[in-house]
Amino acid sequence: MTDVTYFRKGFGLKQEIEGALSADYHSQLLARMRDSDNRLVVGDLTFRLAREFGFCYGVDRAVEYAYETREKFPERRLFLVGEIIHNPHVNRRLEEKGVTILERAHGGEFDFSSVKPEDAVILPAFGVTVPDFDRLKKVGCVLVDTTCGSVLNVWKRVERYAKEGFTALVHGKYYHEETRATVSQVTRFTGGKYVIVKDMEEAEQICRYVEHGGDATALAKHFAAAVSPGFDFTRDLERIGVANQTTMLAKESLAIADRVRQAIATRYGAPAVGERFRSFDTICSATQERQDAVLELMNEPMDAMLVIGGYNSSNTVSLARLCGQQVTSYHIEDAACIDPESGAMRHQPVGSKQEITATAWLEPGPRTIGVTAGASTPNNKIGEAVERVLRMRGLRIS
Repeated sequence: MTDVTYFRKGFGLKQEIEGALSADYHSQLLARMRDSDNRLVVGDLTFRLAREFGFCYGVDRAVEYAYETREKFPERRLFLVGEIIHNPHVNRRLEEKGVTILERAHGGEFDFSSVKPEDAVILPAFGVTVPDFDRLKKVGCVLVDTTCGSVLNVWKRVERYAKEGFTALVHGKYYHEETRATVSQVTRFTGGKYVIVKDMEEAEQICRYVEHGGDATALAKHFAAAVSPGFDFTRDLERIGVANQTTMLAKESLAIADRVRQAIATRYGAPAVGERFRSFDTICSATQERQDAVLELMNEPMDAMLVIGGYNSSNTVSLARLCGQQVTSYHIEDAACIDPESGAMRHQPVGSKQEITATAWLEPGPRTIGVTAGASTPNNKIGEAVERVLRMRGLRIS
């Protein structure tokens, strides 16, 4: 796109913003741990840090670009469509820099009525839907697009499915910004169809219908918020292309693709699979690397795992789910969830939408605690969490 009101490749101001980024997100403690084989021993506590954690390239780029936008347009009003990433600390920091976060009405559209042609609007790392993008283009304001490259790769896949007459079956959360943006790409094409499954259980419902038919009315009711307009289960599952929200649990996404392939083979015969099934692994490399790193870390004995990141961060939830399969794990949104004085810790169990408080999670005696963080969690918040745990024991880093 050559329109001078649309920017996607940065403003070349990285040097000007490096100091602010370092002050807002750098952690000397994590740098020290990196230099010590990702290990920290203080008193009777040992911390083991996953090999890969925290900000990924796409998040780094989005945050840097937002800071550059503030530097580039100091006199303009600056808006952000939703959250730049799923981390409350980062979004609050942008608000402190004068960025107004535009919110979506529950189940509705973003309110762009306050945006004027002389303003600048940042599009988040998740991307925005085609209708939202088109509405903002009509305003005529400056658009700064921080959409992650891995997300764009998924868009290309589902667009190809739509062009070739395949229904896109997307492993993701139908309400998640990234998935909403992804499936909107499908409906740009005449006849483009999609269905979103959140997990293997929902995928199994689709696959059983492909294999044996069933109650299409019941399926339509269950997936009412997760299918394209006019979706017909008796017609639109004959050719399926599988994709996924980039931050889902990789193992489950691959298993879903295999199950859909099996269903197509059962219904139409193995020779027909090539004509009726498509699949590409669209889990982003950073998500995969962080999942692999926690699996590697848990080869060592752990007494507990701290998983740090936004409760609405899908990649963080996936990490918490992985960790919880092998060791007692606590998903905390922020370092502030740990109270050094009382020893209590607020956390959100996997599958729950409510925080609970653990009051005796760190038992006396030598303990080894694993630490990881989602791709939208800044280093300073990870380091602060470790420091707060140390303070619970009255320990300080020398």
